[in-house]
Amino acid sequence: MEVLRRVLVYVAKDRSSPQKVPFLQSVVGLLDGADDELKLNFKLEQNHFILFKDSTNQKQRPPFCPIKHLSVTEAAAIPLDVRQRGVDVGVAILLQSSNQRILLTRRAKTLRIFPNVWVPPSCFSPDLFSFTGGHIEPDETSWSCSGSGGGLRELNEETGLRLDRDQVQTRVLGLWESVFPARLSRGLPQRHHIVLYVLLKTDRDHLTLQENLSPSFLEVSACLWAEPGLIRAVLSEEDYSPDSVRASEVAADGSLRTVSIPVSVFRASVPDHGPDVERISSGTKYALGLWLQDLSSPDPTSPDPWFHCDVSEQN
Repeated sequence: MEVLRRVLVYVAKDRSSPQKVPFLQSVVGLLDGADDELKLNFKLEQNHFILFKDSTNQKQRPPFCPIKHLSVTEAAAIPLDVRQRGVDVGVAILLQSSNQRILLTRRAKTLRIFPNVWVPPSCFSPDLFSFTGGHIEPDETSWSCSGSGGGLRELNEETGLRLDRDQVQTRVLGLWESVFPARLSRGLPQRHHIVLYVLLKTDRDHLTLQENLSPSFLEVSACLWAEPGLIRAVLSEEDYSPDSVRASEVAADGSLRTVSIPVSVFRASVPDHGPDVERISSGTKYALGLWLQDLSSPDPTSPDPWFHCDVSEQN
C-alpha cells in the first residue's frame, strides 16, 4: 500500500523562512501572540501549507484554548510520538445549493474522533496519515484544495456527489484551529489540525442534489440540507418553527430514510465531562456564521480568509 505524505502547517513571520508549527504550539498564538482571531493569507508550496499575516489583522480569543492552557506537566505527559506530529491540514466543504441550502452530515457513531457530531462533508480525518477524509493531497495547488480539485474529490468520496469544476464557484470562507479532545477536562490533546472551510456554490437545487446523495454509512449516519433561517436560529438562540427539521438517515445498505431531528440538538454544546452529545461542532457554527455573512453581503473579490482559534471543539 502506498504511503502518502502528510501536508503540515508552516508559519512565515517577519519575512523569515517558513517554520513548521510544533504540535504543542497554538497557530494563532504563534502568529499573533495573545489574540485568537485574525486575518491572514495562505499558500501551498512543496506540500507545506504556509500561513502568514496580512496588513489588516483583526483578532479575538476566548480563554479556554487547550493548547494555550497546557501546563508544563501536562505537556510532558503527552506521548513523544504525538508531540512530534506537527499540525495537519484538513478541508471542509460547505456545499450551497442554488436555493441557498447547506449540506451538513452527522458523523457515524463508530468513528473515533467526534462521533455523532454534525459537520460539513470532509471536515475531519480520523486517520492523520492518509488523505482520504478531509486532508489535502500532496502536490495539489492552493486553488485545487480550495474546491476546484481537492474539495470536489473529498465531496465525492464522502457523499457520492459528483460535480465538475465548471459547475461550481468556490471561495475560502475561513480557517479553524482544531484540537482533539475538545477540552482539557476531556483529556490531553491527541490531534491538532488547521481546517480550511471552503464554500462551493452549485447551480443545482437541494432536491436535485439529494437524489444523487449516496454517503458511506461507515462515515456518515445522516444528512441535512440546512436553510438560512435554521442556521440563524441555531447561532442566535432565536425561536424557530417548527421545532424539528427533516433529515436523511443512512442505513447500512446505503439507503436513506427520512427522520425528524429536534432543533434543540443543533443548539447543544460540547459538555465539560462525560459522554459527548449530538450537536453541530463549534467550528462548523463558526463557518456557518461566515456563510450567513456571505449571503447578506458577498464579496468575491476579497482574497483574505478569516482564521479563528476556538479550540473548545474540533471544528
